[in-house]
Amino acid sequence: MSLKEEVDLLRRIPLFANIEASKLKLLAFTSERVAFEGGQVLFRQGDMGDAAYIIIEGEAEVLVDGPAGPVTVAVLGRDAFVGEIAILCDVPRTATVRARQRLVCLRIAKELFLRLINEFPQMAVAVMRELALRLEASNQKLRAAVAEIEALRRPAQRA
Repeated sequence: MSLKEEVDLLRRIPLFANIEASKLKLLAFTSERVAFEGGQVLFRQGDMGDAAYIIIEGEAEVLVDGPAGPVTVAVLGRDAFVGEIAILCDVPRTATVRARQRLVCLRIAKELFLRLINEFPQMAVAVMRELALRLEASNQKLRAAVAEIEALRRPAQRA
């Protein structure tokens, strides 16, 4: 993939849509292109974050540890951005991300990503918006799960 193609790829990511081309070229040039085979792990829940990833091709699954083992909570494909929470919040990874098939990504180092956030307020706003959307989606799933648990308890309480 050429530098121009990588810049075009970055421009498709909402986070980077409003960043000037010269900065996107710098980001593409300083990012590392990495490949994973199906089943390989990009990072594990609990690890400290050192980079975020943009999926160029393939699919990855997001797994969260549960009482009965890992639970798939999402499947990500082309143009997805993953791993930014741990580097933004300086907390351990909130999930494990594993390649479902051959996966090619751009790996953006923590320092570079944080520098971009500082230089481009519109990028910081886009990050907040994306995180808020993810939180709302998680809240909807949680509400549905709680409602389902309550529905299952009701017949047991009547007996």
